[in-house]
Amino acid sequence: MNTVEIKKIWDEIKEQLEKEIPSSTFGPWISTLEAVSFEDDTFTLISGVAMGVEYVKRTQYKTILECFKNYFGRDIVVNLEFNQEAAEAIKKERQKTEKKIQKEQEKEEEHKKAIENLSYVKSLNINLRYRFDNFVEDSNNKIAKAAAQAVAKNPTGKYNPLYIQGASGLGKTHLMQAIGHYVTMNSNLKVRCVKTDDFVTDYCNSTRFTPNQNTTVSMNKFRNKYRNVDILLIDDIQFIENKKKCIDELFHTFDALYNANKQIVLTSDKLPKDLPEIPERLRNRFEQGLIVEIYPPEYETRVKILENFAKEKGIENIPKEVFEYIAKYKTDNVRELEGGFTTLDGYSNFEETPITLEYAKKVLKYEENNKKPDIEKVIEEVAKFYDISVEDIKSSSRVQKISNARAIVSYIAREKLGKTYKNIALSLNKRHQTITYSAENIKKSIKNDNNLKNETDKILKALNL
Repeated sequence: MNTVEIKKIWDEIKEQLEKEIPSSTFGPWISTLEAVSFEDDTFTLISGVAMGVEYVKRTQYKTILECFKNYFGRDIVVNLEFNQEAAEAIKKERQKTEKKIQKEQEKEEEHKKAIENLSYVKSLNINLRYRFDNFVEDSNNKIAKAAAQAVAKNPTGKYNPLYIQGASGLGKTHLMQAIGHYVTMNSNLKVRCVKTDDFVTDYCNSTRFTPNQNTTVSMNKFRNKYRNVDILLIDDIQFIENKKKCIDELFHTFDALYNANKQIVLTSDKLPKDLPEIPERLRNRFEQGLIVEIYPPEYETRVKILENFAKEKGIENIPKEVFEYIAKYKTDNVRELEGGFTTLDGYSNFEETPITLEYAKKVLKYEENNKKPDIEKVIEEVAKFYDISVEDIKSSSRVQKISNARAIVSYIAREKLGKTYKNIALSLNKRHQTITYSAENIKKSIKNDNNLKNETDKILKALNL
C-alpha cells in the first residue's frame, strides 16, 4: 500500500477519533501523529514528541485500537513510535511559526505607530495627501521641489528661510505640507503648519481682553505655540499685509526661530519685493534665505496630474483622451484641473454614465466656455465704459467711481465667467474677502437699482455675455 493511501486511511480514522477524544488531548497529541506504513496488519504512527507517544499509549491507546478495528472490521496492531526526523521537523515548524508570529507582532506595532504618526500629522493641519511622491514634477517646478526636499531632509542646513512663490493652485501648499509630512514621519522634530489667517486669529485672540484672564499669560501661550518648534510652516504669508501688530509679532517670532537655528518655510503668491505693505526689515528676512518660484504646469504634466488624481480617487479605466481634453483647457493651476475632473466624475455617478471624451465635452463644455472673455478683457471693457484706466481699477484707490467699477468687474467675473473669488482677487490685486463682498453687493443692488442694471447690461452686451 502506498503512502498516499496510508495517509488517507489515517485521516479518515482521525475524523472518528476526534469525536471520541477530548480536544485538549486530540489537538496536541493525536492530530500531530503521522502515518508511515501499514504492513501485515500493523499500522505505524510516528510522533516528534517522545513524551506525546508515552502519553497517548497510556491514556488513549485502547480508543485508537477500537477505531482501527471498526474501520477495518478486524483487529489491527497500532505501533506508536518516536521519530527523530519528525522531532526536527516539528522543531523547525515551531521556529517558523514563532518567527511568523514575531513578524506579525512587529508589523502590528509598526502599523500602530504609523497610525499614531498619521494622527499626529493630522493634528498639525497637515493634509496627508500632500507628499513628495505624488507631486508631479516638470521644468516649471523642479527647482522648488528639489529645495523643499532638501529642507525636509536637512532642516536649517542651507536654505533658511525657504520662500516658495507662485500663483494660486500651482503646488506651493503641496510642497510646504510635504515638508511637514516628511519631517514628522521620519524624525522627532516638532513641526507647526499654519495658514497666515490662523496666525493672525491666534494673535488677536491672545491680545483680546477677557475678564478674569491675564493677557500676559495668553500672549506667552501664543508665543510658546509658534516659537517652541523646530520647523514653522506658514502658508500665504501675503495676507499678513496691513496687519501691523501681527507683523511686529511675526518679525520677533521669525528672529527667535532663526537665531535658535530653527527652520522657517513660507509660501506666497507674491515675491517679497512685491509686498510693499510689509516693512522692509521683515521683507529683508524673507529674502535672506532661498526664494524659489513655481509656474503653471506644462501640458504633459497636467495630463499626468489628472491621471494621478483619478488613481488616488480609485477611479479606473478613464480614456487618456479625457485627461488630455481637460488639460488642454485648464492651464492655470492644479485646482482647476482637479475641479474639472471631480465635476465630470460627479455627473458620471449621478447620471450612471461612463466617462468618455464625448461625455466630458457634454458635461464640461470647455469649447463653449473658452469663447468667453477673460478677466483682463472684462477689466478693459469696464474701464472703457466708465472712462477710467485699467491701472485705476487695479489700484488701491477708494474713489467711488473706481470702487464701483472694480465691484462690477468682480460681479461679472464671478457670475458670468464663473471665476473663483481668489482668482478675481489676484487679477485685481485685492484680498478675496474684499472681492467677495463687492461682487455680492453688486448682485443685490442690481435687483433694485435700474441705472446700475442698465450700465451692467451694456457692459455685458459689449462683452457678448
